[in-house]
Amino acid sequence: MMVLKIKDQKVDELAKLIKKGGVVVCPTDTVYGLICDAKNKKAVTRIYLIKKRTKNKPLPVFVRNIAMAKTLVKIDKDQEGFLKKVWPGAVTVILKSKNRQGTIGIRIPNHKFVLNLVKRAGPLAETSANISGQPSTTKIREVLRYFKGRKYQPDLVLNAGDLKPANPSQIIDLTGLEPVILRK
Repeated sequence: MMVLKIKDQKVDELAKLIKKGGVVVCPTDTVYGLICDAKNKKAVTRIYLIKKRTKNKPLPVFVRNIAMAKTLVKIDKDQEGFLKKVWPGAVTVILKSKNRQGTIGIRIPNHKFVLNLVKRAGPLAETSANISGQPSTTKIREVLRYFKGRKYQPDLVLNAGDLKPANPSQIIDLTGLEPVILRK
């Protein structure tokens, strides 16, 4: 597990690592997150192994804009109007998948570095950088402690120092007739 200061990591090189199946710890607008190419099944499986997360808990996806979201999920006019009010920001929305059965959690983060990365690497599967059942964190020391010495580790940790204290994103299910808040 390599650790680099975020200012030392070029976005293009990071995008190449992700496109090759790399799993990266990255700062976000909420907490430190684990990210990978959302379309790379092996990389997504690695996140589950690294986090010790059960497969029945799907990973949300970071997108750059609503147009990118529409490549993954169905968005009607009312939903689009709502999304324009809450994005970018700490709101994950659950929408019906466009290309398969089921749903996908989608979010546009309010974080310039992550948006640049999504622009270059495409949609990113993401989740908090912790072991399942442990608290998510904004502190780099805690992130490193979670993964140090474990069998499954991220390929790279981007160290942006301690982030501003924040909560994980709010989760809203937009698949029914009325929005349902799943996490505040």
